[in-house]
This record gives sequence, C-alpha cells and structure tokens, in this order.
Amino acid sequence: MGLQEDFEEHAALAKTLKDCTNDNLLILYGLYKQATVGPVNTSCPGIFNMRERAKWNAWKAVEAKSKEEAMSDYITKVKQLKEEEAAAASS
Repeated sequence: MGLQEDFEEHAALAKTLKDCTNDNLLILYGLYKQATVGPVNTSCPGIFNMRERAKWNAWKAVEAKSKEEAMSDYITKVKQLKEEEAAAASS
C-alpha cells in the first residue's frame, strides 16, 4: 500500500476516534491540511475568531514539513491515538 492510500485509510479511521482532546484534534488538523493543501495559503483569522485561529496556528506550526512528512506524521499520530483509545477501553 502506498503512502497516499495509507494516509486516506487513516484519515477515515481518525473520524472514528472517541474522546480526543482538542490539542490532539488540532495536531491532526494541521498535519491533514499540510498533507492535502501544503503550506498555509490563507491569512491568519482575527483574534476574536479563536477556533479558526487555533486551527490556522496548528497548520502554520507544521508548514515546514513536506506533504509526505505530514502524511507520515498524521498516520503515526492516528495510530498512537487508536492505541491509547484501545488501552483505555481495556482497562
């Protein structure tokens, strides 16, 4: 399986995550945007639009990564979160 297919599979898997923290969701968002769009291509949202600004900052934080790096990091993060979820469910 190629990186793109593996990424798409894990993007679908990420939608099934339960009890994911906002920090982890922002990490996934930033990596997903970097993998699918590339470097940030929009201006920073205003200070009063906190949700969109947090998402923009998460994307901006990973803009130095190549699309392939972002895909790989995204896959790794989803695997980590699924493992944590499974461990919490079994305890």
